[in-house]
Amino acid sequence: QVQLVESGGGLVQAGGSLRLSCAASGLTLSWYSMGWFRQAPGKEREFVGRISRSGGTTLYADSVKGRFTISRDNAKKTVYLQMNSLKPEDTAVYYCAADSRPVQSSRADDYDYWGQGTQVTVSS
Repeated sequence: QVQLVESGGGLVQAGGSLRLSCAASGLTLSWYSMGWFRQAPGKEREFVGRISRSGGTTLYADSVKGRFTISRDNAKKTVYLQMNSLKPEDTAVYYCAADSRPVQSSRADDYDYWGQGTQVTVSS
C-alpha cells in the first residue's frame, strides 16, 4: 500500500534550520506532485508549498517564501523540505502529501495520500 513517512522534525531555536524528508513507498513518485502542509495546535491545516512531478516548478505560501525550499529525488522516492530562518510561528506538525492530478493545487482536499506528520518546534 501507499506510505508516506516524514522524518527530520525536532526542536530548534529561532533562526535555525531543519530539513524534513518524506519517503514514499507503494507508488511511482514521479507520477505525483508533492505538497507540504502544517498544522499548529488549535489551527486548521495550512499549505506550506508544493513541487511538480519533475521538480521543475515550486509554489510556496507567502509565510514561508524565501525561507523554505522544496526539492525531490524521484530515484530515491524522497521529497525534502529545507527550512531556514525558522520562527516560533513555524511550530507545527508538518505533513507531506501526494497529488495525482496534473493541475497544481494548494488545497488539502485535492491530495490523495498523506503521511503521519513530524513535529517541528521552534523556540524563541
